[in-house]
Amino acid sequence: MRPQFLSVGWDLKHPEVRPAGFFDGPSFASVDALFIDPKTTNDRWIHDVAPERDGVRRTYAERDQGFGQTLSRWMAKRRTESADCLYKGGGILVSRLRPRGEPLEVVSTDGPSERIDRYSFLPAVSLVDRSHQLTFPANGRFLPRRGDDVVLAGSGHPFEEYLAEFEGKIVYEAVYQDLLSTPIERFATVLARNKVGDTVALELPFEEGRLVLVPPVEGVSPTREAEVLVRAATTAVFRPAFFPEPDWLPAYPLAGEEALRDELRSLVGRRETLDAKIKELSSRLDGLTKYQRVLYTQGRFSLLPAAADSLRALGFDLEESRYDLLLRSSDGDAIALVAASQEAAIDVPAYRRLLGWVDEARTEGKGPGKGILIVNASRELDPKRRPTQFAPEVLRGCKSQGFCLLTTYELYKLVRRALEEKEEAGLSALRRAILECEGEFRGAA
Repeated sequence: MRPQFLSVGWDLKHPEVRPAGFFDGPSFASVDALFIDPKTTNDRWIHDVAPERDGVRRTYAERDQGFGQTLSRWMAKRRTESADCLYKGGGILVSRLRPRGEPLEVVSTDGPSERIDRYSFLPAVSLVDRSHQLTFPANGRFLPRRGDDVVLAGSGHPFEEYLAEFEGKIVYEAVYQDLLSTPIERFATVLARNKVGDTVALELPFEEGRLVLVPPVEGVSPTREAEVLVRAATTAVFRPAFFPEPDWLPAYPLAGEEALRDELRSLVGRRETLDAKIKELSSRLDGLTKYQRVLYTQGRFSLLPAAADSLRALGFDLEESRYDLLLRSSDGDAIALVAASQEAAIDVPAYRRLLGWVDEARTEGKGPGKGILIVNASRELDPKRRPTQFAPEVLRGCKSQGFCLLTTYELYKLVRRALEEKEEAGLSALRRAILECEGEFRGAA
């Protein structure tokens, strides 16, 4: 029999998922899996109850015409239904992880005040081992924190597969923490964390039932999200519940168990060594291939840094300035402008901008009189097949001013020579070839 699905406050479009409101609709206990987004639950009191001087919203039972008591009864009703769904039905309750939001305090003269928030519908569970205790949701903190640095735990859990499906579109608004700093892994399955280790997705066991907290996703259609959610929930319904291994379990080994554990430890150790080596080699490779970016990129955040790296490889020092690049070296200084285009040639505006910079530096006597125009046109073509990458007017202007007109392909070839030679005398010759060039650079001797 197919599981029964209900969505509350969560826009999911799927033929097997019934939509319903929090304060109306069917019982939570009547379904196998409940998808709920509590984001708008507290709208019921935020729009009707103003905060008092201490910032807390309060309603007084003796004069609110039953408003507070009605909310309190609804939360108690939904909490009981959620408990029945989890404990008695062995169902799954999937909730988006949000901050608790602004609470409402229901003040009664006949008894203690009650504090209601977005998560007041969640039932309680207490999980204990010899050293720790997890009391949820009483000790749970839904700490407001926004980010997209989601790191999946690699648990193989169906709802981690849901998160993996939308990797790059997950933007969490809260992280889960325990007030007593109880190690959550002792009692629950962590599905994802952020880069500093905060839990952003997890599954908590309620005997045979499971509560799953997941962060929101953005830019995904309700139809697509519903499809993946239903698939994950259908798999999870028939998945064994999470039970932490007791600390006495190693006293009951099975034949061949220790050999398998030793082999697994060995493989994990080798994997960690390989991961470290892969990280090291990837870093070295990135440090080398960064010079290739001058051949195909454009813009201040791609081509300009790539050109800067290439000129540093030739032994130039780059000084902070308002120009694209201000080059210093023992062989001479220069101002460089970097221009790129998908068109066949770089036109006069780039040259005029460089001319303005150099003219200002010459006039004020505060900078180099040498200009270098670095061009990268016809970016999508193989560099060897590119036509002339600058307009004739640009070439005439550079010749008349003594500027070097340098394509990124020629710059790349210089970098290749620099990486091969590495001797300062050879680097100095390459720098001089650029600084002494007037017009189109056609290679170093």
